Amino acid sequence: MEILNSRIIVRPSDYASTLAFYRDGLGLAIAREYPGGTVFFAGQSLVEVAAHGGSGQAGTFDGAIWLQVRDVSDAAAELALKGIPIDREPVLEPWGLWEMWVRDPDGVPIVLVEVPAEHPIRRDQRWSPE
Repeated sequence: MEILNSRIIVRPSDYASTLAFYRDGLGLAIAREYPGGTVFFAGQSLVEVAAHGGSGQAGTFDGAIWLQVRDVSDAAAELALKGIPIDREPVLEPWGLWEMWVRDPDGVPIVLVEVPAEHPIRRDQRWSPE
């Protein structure tokens, strides 16, 4: 199977508040809009907020949206100024990433991640100096 493209689709109980959260709160840029939906750029991925197909009730979401940021402390300060509650302040995890957690209006977990310069994600493991 070849994956050609991907995106995360959320179907919120309140389209307008969720749209404002991703657009104004997180500051994601709009990739495209269509009747009943908006697709946002989210780094190398897309997040689509769809006003259709959902139950109309806030539900559970067993996954999380992973968004890499340059500086998680700056992101925390920016979100606090916008009045967005932070579920968990930035913490350096045992796996070497700085992570902070927030939720969208339907409770979908969003992890904001800072990848330190020395972390293996940022190093080309195919090359090693000799």
